[in-house]
Amino acid sequence: MIASIKGIVEDKTIDRLIVDVSGVGYEVFVTDSTASELVLGKSVKLYIREQIREDTYDLFGFVSKDEKELFEKLLSVKNVGPRVALAVLNLGSHSKLRQAIAGGDAKFLQSAKGVGRRAAEQIIVELRDKVGLSSSMQAEAIATRSGGGESDEAVEALMSLGYSIYDAKTALAEVDPKLSTEERIKQALKGH
Repeated sequence: MIASIKGIVEDKTIDRLIVDVSGVGYEVFVTDSTASELVLGKSVKLYIREQIREDTYDLFGFVSKDEKELFEKLLSVKNVGPRVALAVLNLGSHSKLRQAIAGGDAKFLQSAKGVGRRAAEQIIVELRDKVGLSSSMQAEAIATRSGGGESDEAVEALMSLGYSIYDAKTALAEVDPKLSTEERIKQALKGH
């Protein structure tokens, strides 16, 4: 497993570098800010996250351990892959991102390429307590916003149809909770 690499920046584009390490060129995906900061021909040390799939072997590089840690937390969120995680990191500094997540700022997160409302809310729900800051009332509201709790029959019915608990609650979030269970399920399936 590659934990870090140190070498010379041989080539770069907006989102990737070629780092020459003793004659071997490693292609490393990086944030836009990292790519713009690093200078061709200069030495660099990057903390690496490997992403191995059936048909790809990608390296993602970070200038600090904090940035790599935040990237890995983003990868732990359901349906967030490495490209989306990098897009979120491109939004700004780690402290700004941590504040947005803990603060429940879904609109800010949605400004990342490939991040819609659901993905932004999922990031907040799963990471609001894991970014080292106290979560705000807005973040808690996103986490608890639903037509009822886990024992809610409509949530359970949607889950039996294959919805995750998050997706079931999200589908029921804007459906009137005073409706009958059957009607709430119908409305959620229609997209209200």
